[in-house]
Amino acid sequence: MLGWTLIFLILALVAGGLGFSGVAGAAAGIAKILFFIFLILLVVSLIAKALRGNGPKV
Repeated sequence: MLGWTLIFLILALVAGGLGFSGVAGAAAGIAKILFFIFLILLVVSLIAKALRGNGPKV
């Protein structure tokens, strides 16, 4: 999912550089949404791992 965020970010930068402000705005909006979804899933994953108590095995 982070890969998709980076793709839309690059698309927004290229579109903004070429003057397509509508496309750049839409791509930047999608990139923001995907980035926040990625962060939420990361936090949920870290909390789940901490609650499970699966530490490193020696």
